[in-house]
Amino acid sequence: MRTDNQSFLWDPPRDFILLGVSDRPWLELPLFVVLLGSYVLAMLGNITIILVSRLDPQLQSPMYTFLRHLSFLDLCYTTTTVPQMLANMGGSKKTISYSGCTVQYAIFHWLGCTECVVLAAMALDRYVAICEPLRYTLVMHGPLCQQLVLVAWLSGFGNSLVQVVLTVQLPFCGQQVLNNFFCEVPAMIKLSCADTAINDTTLAVLVAFFVLVPLALILLSYGFIARAVLRIQSSKGRHKAFGTCSSHLVVVSLFYLPAIYMYLQPPSSYSQEQGKFISLFYSIITPTLNPFIYTLRNKDMKGALRRLLARVWMLCRR
Repeated sequence: MRTDNQSFLWDPPRDFILLGVSDRPWLELPLFVVLLGSYVLAMLGNITIILVSRLDPQLQSPMYTFLRHLSFLDLCYTTTTVPQMLANMGGSKKTISYSGCTVQYAIFHWLGCTECVVLAAMALDRYVAICEPLRYTLVMHGPLCQQLVLVAWLSGFGNSLVQVVLTVQLPFCGQQVLNNFFCEVPAMIKLSCADTAINDTTLAVLVAFFVLVPLALILLSYGFIARAVLRIQSSKGRHKAFGTCSSHLVVVSLFYLPAIYMYLQPPSSYSQEQGKFISLFYSIITPTLNPFIYTLRNKDMKGALRRLLARVWMLCRR
């Protein structure tokens, strides 16, 4: 049987204290306003993309199927973390329960890895559309797109499951203060008082697989796309092709660069002070910007949005 001291070391804490910017109280109100505004914009922007791409008959290609899933992921991504952050910044209580923390980092990592695979599927779609246009409908058919989306969601869930199983076994020796805005695996590993070599290695291997492999496929796809686009004789055709792909490349950069910094270094050695602000960036800023990037640089999406607004206006006038 465990002694009282052993029980203290291994029993999980009831709550965690999310430090956030509590050490900089002057920053809480401005950050609260920015987070609230960004969350509202993220919700409105991503819901708009889902509705427009679903309702407009001209936006039923595979690219918009993937885009709907990306927007849904971003909706869930922000909702997993931002309400908790707003509650902590708006009140004196900065805590989250142990079970709530576990659910938060489980869902957060599930969605993050799923988004990596969805972005790779979108790059594949653009490669086939530009490099093999005559075979596009034959290759990127509906069942294949649904299978790619299913693989994305299931593989993300599998990664999250492994991370949760390993992380819930870590002892914290009574330590409760997480120097972060929300719960995520690297911060939990950093807080643990046990040997985290297995957790560090597993996280590094899984992140390398879910980040570097999709990123390599994306870069390879765009290498072929760039070569094909440069062969297009029409400047209008080249401009359209680059315009279609540039939105996706911007989104890929905003998502992958912070993820590479955060996860492709040992969690036990990364800077929590820098890490928590980078986490804030990819958990709220990236999902907020994505709808505007895709809408402002996509003529089909802008046209569909105008048609939807015209229909709503006509209904309101009746």
